[in-house]
Amino acid sequence: MRPVSAHLSTIAGLCAVACLTGSPIVFAQTQQTLRVVPIVRAEQVLVSFELANGLTDEVRAAILSGLKTTFTYTVELRMEVPLFVDRTIGTTTINSSVEYDNLKRQYIMGLRIDGRTEESRSTTDENDVRQWMTTAKHLPLFRTSVLEPNREYYVRVSATARPSNGSILWPFGSGTSAQGKFTFIR
Repeated sequence: MRPVSAHLSTIAGLCAVACLTGSPIVFAQTQQTLRVVPIVRAEQVLVSFELANGLTDEVRAAILSGLKTTFTYTVELRMEVPLFVDRTIGTTTINSSVEYDNLKRQYIMGLRIDGRTEESRSTTDENDVRQWMTTAKHLPLFRTSVLEPNREYYVRVSATARPSNGSILWPFGSGTSAQGKFTFIR
């Protein structure tokens, strides 16, 4: 009876270890709310990303109170380097901001890329605000002239949100990030 019980306890122990080590991976995958898609077109790397569920009830309440709210996306183009730290080829910072004007009952939105104002507009539709703050489509952020042919690269996007006074980072705590890989073929 001892060999069987020893065998069963070994199997039970392995199952427990598998559950304990596997659960953070499953948890991390379900918590991943940022999706990144890099595409190489012509002479540019176009980056698209979406922050699902980024406009939480707390963020919406802060916006409706009139507080200027900014989502900051740090976009890094990186090259995988075996056995070493991956090399950063380029970095871009994107700021999507919104401020609600209570008197006019409209949202004033702004988009800045590396400190330059790219676009600003106003709307009364909250869905426009959600799209503006959480989605970027086909932004030409990097040139392919800095890439080596037939190498693997990835784009990492880190997102943080803050009120305009910069008191604390919220709702993401220290932020959330994701990456998308591509191979540059020339």
